[in-house]
Amino acid sequence: MKTVNSFNFAGKRALVRVDFNVPLNERFEITDDTRIKATIPTITKILNDGGSVILMSHLGRPKDGPTEKYSLKHLVNPLSVVFGRKVKFADDCIGQSAIDQAAELQAGEILLLENLRFYKEEEKGNVEFAEKLSKLGDVWVNDAFGTAHRAHASTAVVGQFFEDRVCGYVMLAEIENANKILESAERPFTAIMGGSKISDKILIIERLLDKVDNLIIGGGMTYTFSLAEGGKIGKSINEPDKVELAKSLLEKAEAKGVKIYMPLDNTCADNFSNDANRQIVNRGEIPDGWEGLDIGPESVKLFSEVIANSKTVLWNGPMGVFEFPNFAIGTNAIADAVVKATEENGAFSLIGGGDSASAVNNAGYGDRVSYVSTGGGALLEYMEGKVLPGVAALS
Repeated sequence: MKTVNSFNFAGKRALVRVDFNVPLNERFEITDDTRIKATIPTITKILNDGGSVILMSHLGRPKDGPTEKYSLKHLVNPLSVVFGRKVKFADDCIGQSAIDQAAELQAGEILLLENLRFYKEEEKGNVEFAEKLSKLGDVWVNDAFGTAHRAHASTAVVGQFFEDRVCGYVMLAEIENANKILESAERPFTAIMGGSKISDKILIIERLLDKVDNLIIGGGMTYTFSLAEGGKIGKSINEPDKVELAKSLLEKAEAKGVKIYMPLDNTCADNFSNDANRQIVNRGEIPDGWEGLDIGPESVKLFSEVIANSKTVLWNGPMGVFEFPNFAIGTNAIADAVVKATEENGAFSLIGGGDSASAVNNAGYGDRVSYVSTGGGALLEYMEGKVLPGVAALS
């Protein structure tokens, strides 16, 4: 595939699919600009070549067309600051205003289109909608790895209307780092899988059992594993219909010689609240009326030791309800351990997007691990071995 490194954008209008689906507070201020900053190298390369940039993205999940809450106009001023120039805005992504502004763009200028998902045709992968988007630029650049697993109009279908289809730096880095983990990981290789549901991670866990030496399991999914062991989990989140699956995963791991590490203890609460009463209990001993919301101190100690002795670390999913400060202790401790393994032991560490990326970035560790993925679901599907439409469209 063509990459931004191998393409000269001089005199070209680059239609760039980015993933600016960033969190906004009630004042429409960006609370995490990781995804925006990740695109700086790609956009800077195009501008430095003497090209112009037309940015297209989605924001949120609008259900009924244009919605103030999900308008990309809220990103115009922050983007202007990031790129050191006034970013123009088209209040539509395919209408006449977009066509006119795109046509008038001069070298070095940036135009941001309104939210693609204000049109249902975007998520449906509508060909006519994709063709209308394609009229805005001379070359298509896909730098939105976070949406590469969706066959949407702007992420995949639009590629058929361009002779020049170019892979951006974000997309390239995501693919290269995922491949490093999958194909040339230095051992010992430890994967840390968190999150609430086994069903969300089953395919990646099964594939990793052929790759890793150690598998650390945390987060809400551990309570389903506790049920599989006959433990008591109180009112903790769980998937009763996945108990047999949990048992089979444990058996497969043992057969493949993979060491499974589950929490030795849990921090429990009598209510789903940061201010709830807390107690620490052993795994499988959560009292009735209580729920596990974090791993406990003995678990932190065990997991940290395993991570410290690893040369490759993949982390996807928090250890608990890290949105509550009182139950973020385990997740933050794992972040500490991954950073130490990276900086002190020379381990390669890949943080697998989503909540794990948020936890690492919120702790200020984003630049102290080897790579933080911007694509949660896309990374998982890529590592599961699935063909991502947004990547295939670049070939």
